[in-house]
Formats: sequence, structure tokens, C-alpha cells
Amino acid sequence: MPCESCMERDNKSTDATMEFLLLGFSELLCLRVLLFLIFLIVHLITLAGNVMIFMAVVMEPARPPMLFFLCHLSVIELCYTLVIVPKTLLSLIVVDGRTISFIGCAAQMHLFVALGGAECFLLVAMSYDRYVAICQPLHYVAVMSEGLCLRLPVACCLGGFAVALGLTVAVFRLPFCQSHRINHFFCDVSAMLHLACTQSYAPELPLLAACVLLLLLPFLLILTSYACIAAALLHVTSSVGRGKAFSTCISHLAITLLHYGCATFMYIRPKSSYSPSRDKMVSLVYTNITPLLYPLIYSLRNKEIRGVLRKMLRGKK
Repeated sequence: MPCESCMERDNKSTDATMEFLLLGFSELLCLRVLLFLIFLIVHLITLAGNVMIFMAVVMEPARPPMLFFLCHLSVIELCYTLVIVPKTLLSLIVVDGRTISFIGCAAQMHLFVALGGAECFLLVAMSYDRYVAICQPLHYVAVMSEGLCLRLPVACCLGGFAVALGLTVAVFRLPFCQSHRINHFFCDVSAMLHLACTQSYAPELPLLAACVLLLLLPFLLILTSYACIAAALLHVTSSVGRGKAFSTCISHLAITLLHYGCATFMYIRPKSSYSPSRDKMVSLVYTNITPLLYPLIYSLRNKEIRGVLRKMLRGKK
């Protein structure tokens, strides 16, 4: 409900005992069984794909840095879908499944932003790995040491969780309109800001800061890495060499464009352009389709992953 139509503010809008109502796909109640089946199948395939990649990398005794980062990416995607999808499925089959507590909503938003932010930082680490492999191949083993490969994912997760905590605290300190109806299928940042009874642009500043830290700066670092890679490839005379180097980057580039494209469309925009129906569709792609595509992209395009999967399948046989 827009703030202009709020006749009064809820004096208990920051009470931890209050609940929100996730409207979700209430306009499609006649299709809820079909939606439930589609979401469940996509969710199970996503879980299976990420678990398979995780197990394949864990079972590989000699793991190069890219496989190590990919293992962490699969773990993040597993947690990412588990934060959103089970509650969405529950809301489609249980009458009371659409309600969510104040604490539950805050926890869901925090985990969603934190895991998304950790993925943004991890994509930067993966681009740095490609930069060192192509631009400094003789120093690759020394630079991408085991210690650095262990520290980078930890730093990515800590950075994502720190930024998400600040954003979540800032959003849930706002006064919310009395209806407490969230026109979304999860506690998304844009939907919560739209629900807040404020008419200034001040509440959007924490979201803007989070977008700069989680989206803009990491994306600029990735662009810088690939600019250096492109400059290095210009000096490679062999077309076979250029093609081989580019093929090691194409999977990472595809995932980067998917991740940053959806996130930029969702969050880097003014509050006045918020559209619940459009946002739900984009969020549906962002939280269900892209995690499904990630294992497929890496399984089909990454030679090392294909080799590890073949070894795992031969071992089972």
C-alpha cells in the first residue's frame, strides 16, 4: 500500500512480535497447484545440480583455484535458494504459509542480501584468478596460493554479511504502514521500502550504499580484470591460443552478466519506479532460474568440471 494512502502509522511497526503478510502470487490462486509443481521441480533440479558440482569438486584430490571457487559458488547458490524457495512453496499450499514474523522477515532479507553480496565478491575473486592465469601465467602458482584461495571466500562471505547487516538494520528501523501486506513472495528490499510510511528519499540511501559496495565496485573490478585480459590477448599471435584463453573465461562472463544484470535492474533505480508485478517476475528469474542455469553453464563450458564429473561417474560405475 503506498504511503500516501496510509491514514495512520502503526505504533508497533518495530515490535518484534508483529507479522507481515506475503501476498506472493495471490492473483493466481487458480494456478497455485501448477505453480507449486513448477517451482518444486526447478528447485529440486537446482539443488541436485549444485550438490553434484560440490561433491565432484570435493572428491577431486587436486583442485585448481577455479574449481575451489566454483565449489564455494555452489554452496552459496544452495543456501541462496533455500532462503527463498521453501517459504514460497509453503505459501502456495498452506493457508497460513503466507505470514512471516518481523524477525523472520528481517532474517530472510539479511541472508538473501548477504549471500547475493558474497556471490558478487566471489565473482570478483574468480575474475582475478582468470587475470593471473592469462596475464601472469608464470607466477600463477605463487600468486594463487592455497592460503590466498582459502582467505578469499571467507573475506567474500564476511563482506557480504557485514553490508547486509547494515542494510537490514536500516530498513527494519523504518515505520511500516499499518496493513503490513508485502506485495512480493519474499521480504525483498524494494518491497519493504515501498511498504515503509516515509515520503523522503532518505530510506533509500542505505540501499544505494549497498548497491555501490555489492554491485558497482565489484562489477568495475571485474571489468578491469577483463580489460587487462583483452589487452593481453591482443599480443597473442595464435588464434588457437586466444580461443583457448577466451574459453576459460566464457562461463564466468555468462554468470557475471546474469547475476549483475538482474541485480542492477532490481535495485539500482528510484523508489518511484517500483512495480510489484514486474519486480516479482524479475525476482522469480533471479531466485529460481539463474541458480538453475549456473550448474548447467559450468558443466557445459568448463573443461575441468566436465572432467571431474566424468571421473565421478566412472567411479560410481
